[in-house]
Amino acid sequence: MNLRYSAKQFQAQLSTLVLVFLFPLSSVLNLRSSPASSPARAGAQARITLATVLVVVPVKVTDARGKFVTGLKAENFKIYEDGRPQDVTLFKEEDTPVTVGLIVDHSRSMGPKLPGVITAVTAFAHSSNPGDEMFVVDFNENVSGELLGGKPFTSDAAELEKAVSAVSARGQTALYDAVIEGLTHVELGHQDKKALVIVSDGGDNASHSKFSEMLALAQRSHVVIYSIGLIDESGEEETPKILERLSKATGGITFFARRNDDVAEISQQIARDLREQYTLGYKPTEKNGRDSFRKIAVEVSAPGRGKIHVRTRPGYFPSGVKTQAALPVGILR
Repeated sequence: MNLRYSAKQFQAQLSTLVLVFLFPLSSVLNLRSSPASSPARAGAQARITLATVLVVVPVKVTDARGKFVTGLKAENFKIYEDGRPQDVTLFKEEDTPVTVGLIVDHSRSMGPKLPGVITAVTAFAHSSNPGDEMFVVDFNENVSGELLGGKPFTSDAAELEKAVSAVSARGQTALYDAVIEGLTHVELGHQDKKALVIVSDGGDNASHSKFSEMLALAQRSHVVIYSIGLIDESGEEETPKILERLSKATGGITFFARRNDDVAEISQQIARDLREQYTLGYKPTEKNGRDSFRKIAVEVSAPGRGKIHVRTRPGYFPSGVKTQAALPVGILR
């Protein structure tokens, strides 16, 4: 049985899904299925109502040594949107499960780096929360999602490693298309927190999409993106600044590894970073120009903790208050 599905087929079926909602998705979804008793509605698509009422912001707080600052309360945080103070209506510190996609480069330039790729995926999976939902998107000039054990998501590290190691390195690089595929698929997950981890050298010479299109989608979906840049001395097809820009714009981090020995520690560090975060939420003040980019700033007061560093996403593109979109049921088989 072929357990791979075509990215083009997958995205074509999702073409009516407007990705303009704010993260987390699971807190605002209402499924409305057509009554089975209506003959005219037989076989109709399920419909989803997306009501954007809450902006959820993951916040990382570290001390001067880079260690996560624990024990903070909601009153220690102030959040601003375009300079206007907002009331914090959601606050969490606990380790919560994540829906996370591994976007794995299998293009020709990655051939000598494939052992590092497998190491990265395995180390990340073994460091994750048992409740995490994970998936893999492999790409060269083509983009393919992997059905893991016949399922769109898995928590099994062995299934992830098998999916990645089964693909050889060949062809050109469609990084932008692969990230868009990951941003599309991650929203089908059930966890509030969502992230992508890109394992690549950052090059792109085969995508149909542009960098600006990929970045705009990432800013609307509010998925945090981490990158592991595998670089070597030749740097023939490497463009690491692409990875840095994408991660920074979404509140994630880019790491670079020249040796396979570095990859496992980097993967574990990303897994820890996802665990060690505060989650803040607020209902934004209505104003004109809703489609424009809104800047987010978070201030933290931590008396007695010394100098601290706060990392979060720089902002977001808002969506409409309510959007309807048709989502075909049973796409992945």
